[in-house]
Amino acid sequence: MARDLTATVIRVNQARPTIAALREVSQPPTVRGRKNAEHWSGEYLRHGSLYLTRLIVPTPLRPNGVTVLMMMAGWCIAGSLLIPGIIGPILAIFFAQLQMYLDCVDGELARWRKQFSPAGVYLDRIAHYTTEGFIGLALGLRASGVIGGDVPAAEVWMYAFLGAVLMAGIMFNKAINDLVHVARAFNGMERLPDTAEAKAVPSRSLIGMLRKAARFLPFHRIFHSVELSIVALVLAVVGLFVGDVEVFRIAVWVLAPVIWLVCAGHLLAVLASPRLRPSR
Repeated sequence: MARDLTATVIRVNQARPTIAALREVSQPPTVRGRKNAEHWSGEYLRHGSLYLTRLIVPTPLRPNGVTVLMMMAGWCIAGSLLIPGIIGPILAIFFAQLQMYLDCVDGELARWRKQFSPAGVYLDRIAHYTTEGFIGLALGLRASGVIGGDVPAAEVWMYAFLGAVLMAGIMFNKAINDLVHVARAFNGMERLPDTAEAKAVPSRSLIGMLRKAARFLPFHRIFHSVELSIVALVLAVVGLFVGDVEVFRIAVWVLAPVIWLVCAGHLLAVLASPRLRPSR
């Protein structure tokens, strides 16, 4: 009987690893040190993500299933922004954090089980593209006043269109990075390492100087689900005093052209960097 009990304990320990063992495999330095790919929220979310990963390990849920849940959480950010008042943006903040939390978990589960697949990468990209794009569209729809408001049809269409312009710019800005990997793969080049050196722009060039200036006012970083949800909450708080629709309209008029300026700078930075040049 003692032998059976020992065997059961061993099976449980193997099915549900310790946090220390899970951290060693699922959060190696190559993951925790990805300064160019890791969002700042990962710095604190990864302290708790291992606990959910540990609970999932013995279950049949696969990493791609977690990615789908992450995608759905991301879509809920945009849906929340359509709820009038301040409740919607508060929910958007929650779902933005949940999305990034699950984004940590799916990778940790994949590394522990060694379940890697192109489908996982594909779903992850779809999740981030659609999440951030839909947030841009939701901001435009909220600015249009179509949710909970009596607004002329012409104004509804104008701000909905601006939201679509914002959505397209956000998605294009994300595609600029991914298309680097596509171009390199099509030309038989090795995978681009995730280092600052591989993406560096000559510091003495005009683009390099503009990039340095952007570090003091990093407005280009707000077009992420976490930052956009924070911006939406700030706008909603201000809107309590001066009018929700009015504040979001100003924001959309600003964000819609700014994202395309960001895209232009991003594109020029890629072309000026060594990312698309064959290594010698």
